[in-house]
Amino acid sequence: MAICFLFHIFVLLLTLTNANVEGDALYALRRAVNDPDNVLQSWDPTLVDPCTWFHVTCDSENRVTRLDLGNAKLSGNLVPELGKLERLQYLELYMNNLVGSIPAEIGGLKSLVSLDLYHNNLSGTIPPSLSKLSNLRILRLNGNTLTGRVPRELTKLANLKIIDVSNNDLCGYIPTSGSFSKFTEESFKNNPRLEGPELMGFVRYDTGGCN
Repeated sequence: MAICFLFHIFVLLLTLTNANVEGDALYALRRAVNDPDNVLQSWDPTLVDPCTWFHVTCDSENRVTRLDLGNAKLSGNLVPELGKLERLQYLELYMNNLVGSIPAEIGGLKSLVSLDLYHNNLSGTIPPSLSKLSNLRILRLNGNTLTGRVPRELTKLANLKIIDVSNNDLCGYIPTSGSFSKFTEESFKNNPRLEGPELMGFVRYDTGGCN
């Protein structure tokens, strides 16, 4: 009986610890953005459980699985703390005015299925760490000001069904190996410095207009 009681106490403490970590991560995002319509008003750091906050969805164990903040008029930066949302499956932050780089820590979200950051003003390069998102099916980064190459590492994403990096300022050649063999040039259009698909055996990937 005592062992059973201690086990339940342990589970409760573990749940509260996870909730605190995830709540802190989400509140770091709230502090980093401007929120003119107060869509994040319910994100109260004094509440232990972030599952009670609007635009946040959790699973049966009170772990955050969705963040739905598309078209919310947010401006500001993404934060590396987002990488602490270990069970996050959907990160929806499209059609805002987010600036700065995509944190490499997002590559630690091993459960992520959909990453939608399109139509913001994000800059910098696409982090190669996104290649660690083995469950990722949808990657939409179009309509930003991203520069650099399309990371060759992303071709390892065997479950990727949709990729859209159009309307950026990417350069180099479009990878064609692995999962990228099924994507058309439509996914990469309107990148003036991006060359056509690499011809395996004929073109070095590290050449092209990336100077």
